[in-house]
Amino acid sequence: MKVAIVASEAAPFAKTGGLADVVGALPKALFRLGHEPVLIMPYYRSVARLNLPLEEAARIRVPIAGEVQHGRVLQGQLPGADCPVYFLEQAAYYDRAGLYNDNGVDFPDNCARFAFLSRGAIEAVRAIDFDAQLFHMHDWQSALVAPYLRLLYGNDPLGRAGTLLTIHNLSYQGVYPGWDMDTIGIDRRHYNMREFEFWGNLSLLKAGILYSGVVNTVSPSYAREIETPEFGCGMEGVLRDRDADLHGVVNGIDDSVWNPAGDPFLSSTYGPDDLSGKVAAKRSLLRHCGFTGRKAPLAGMVTRLAHQKGLDILAAALPELFQQTALQCVILGDGDNGIRASLEQLAARFPGRLAVFFGHDERLAHRIIAGADLCLVPSRFEPCGLTQLYALKYGTVPVVRWTGGLKDTVCDCAPESLAAGKATGFQFADATPQALTACVIRALDLYRDPRAWTRLMLNGMTQDWSWEASARHYLDLYAEARQSRGTA
Repeated sequence: MKVAIVASEAAPFAKTGGLADVVGALPKALFRLGHEPVLIMPYYRSVARLNLPLEEAARIRVPIAGEVQHGRVLQGQLPGADCPVYFLEQAAYYDRAGLYNDNGVDFPDNCARFAFLSRGAIEAVRAIDFDAQLFHMHDWQSALVAPYLRLLYGNDPLGRAGTLLTIHNLSYQGVYPGWDMDTIGIDRRHYNMREFEFWGNLSLLKAGILYSGVVNTVSPSYAREIETPEFGCGMEGVLRDRDADLHGVVNGIDDSVWNPAGDPFLSSTYGPDDLSGKVAAKRSLLRHCGFTGRKAPLAGMVTRLAHQKGLDILAAALPELFQQTALQCVILGDGDNGIRASLEQLAARFPGRLAVFFGHDERLAHRIIAGADLCLVPSRFEPCGLTQLYALKYGTVPVVRWTGGLKDTVCDCAPESLAAGKATGFQFADATPQALTACVIRALDLYRDPRAWTRLMLNGMTQDWSWEASARHYLDLYAEARQSRGTA
């Protein structure tokens, strides 16, 4: 099948979170299964700095806000597979320091920037003469592909292509004033509650949900959760209307990138048959953090600094954990300035127990996942989560909240599940410091039994979370999407 994958970011070219890891890995898995994917994304300033060997494949013209914006289509290749990637170059939109914002403040023209991505992707596919049978969009930034195809390309062969929209995080919805219908170039008669209008504004994500043939999220539990007021972010009614076409597919991990047996960021690699490299990884991480006490349990967290990720829950729990246990903790992340300030204060209050690093550091992320004993994921909600999957692969036991994809991917360590070889980590239900504290203490009780702890590690390391299984699920959805036209 010929599939055009359209997204605002993809590893290793541009990344702010797990979306990029997914988009960078899925095309390679599809290619290995014998299909023809192409990836289309913006040519950001950060991509330009990579000095990739690119060739101009085409030039495109995209109407935005009543004016024609010109762009170039630059062709490259995804590392590790003969799979093309096409970058949309438009300097006025993408030659900026950030992907979506500047110092935490969204760019005011994001609606125009990602309307250009969505319609530009369709124009790029036409220009390179790629007979796409399906467009696979990711989150609100590319959600307009589906309504564009239906409303503006009905007489074009591409207008018959199937559409699948993957929602990685429903809390980001691409909401703009109603007058931005003129920006995206869709007739204002479509600004109504059955199409683009959302609580008095324009929502690009809502339009994508209603016009796409099939919609999915990145775990079965999250697919059900977002149909409820608690997790629906105001869009639960829209999603309930699409219940028959709403699916959950758990993300995979790219084991060519995340694999302790061949990780180039580790000084000593390891695997289920020889864990000595993990001991070396912990030793190296302790030195990096300035910690002593190699026998003390070490918890790690690699995350966006966002309310969703439960950093305030962790910050409130850490003083009690430091008082009751010998736990040490290292956190890597970037995001909310208020969360950053609270973590800095905690690190100053507990030197030698808490180390905090800010920014996007791929090398340090791998070292933390490999070197820690525990991986903390106390999210308030989690569509899927990749950190816990990486942790399982690396023998780092996850401690997670019982929600979304965390619920679907981590089996709680009860005596019976451990004895049956099914347990892979620890879960807690309530989004409170007390529940997290109790769960970590429960994990540390088992940590004192090296044989039981090793058995738990190996349970996780021997599971298969590779992308091939997830890609096969997506192929089933592609087939379904080609038969559906959405509900708008």
